[in-house]
Amino acid sequence: MKDPRDILRKPVVTEKSTSLLQDNKYTFIVDPRANKTEIKEAVEKIFKVKVEKVNTMRVKGRIKRVRNIPGKTPDYKKAIVKLRQGDKIELFEGM
Repeated sequence: MKDPRDILRKPVVTEKSTSLLQDNKYTFIVDPRANKTEIKEAVEKIFKVKVEKVNTMRVKGRIKRVRNIPGKTPDYKKAIVKLRQGDKIELFEGM
């Protein structure tokens, strides 16, 4: 089994992800090879909460130009995790 800290890369803090906190949904960038079961187990193990549902999506990188040289930002995988009623992740509190 993979280390849970290798599966969860970093939390996503955007206006949309902050508004999802009201529905008890938390957003993370995760390892692209991780599946929903691994993401669920990682969140439960790291934050000591119960996960009800995991939604994942692959986000394509954008085309960028630096000094007229085209490049691309990396693709990544994003997971929206819904927690059981009453559970919270302290990392996101206070936003």
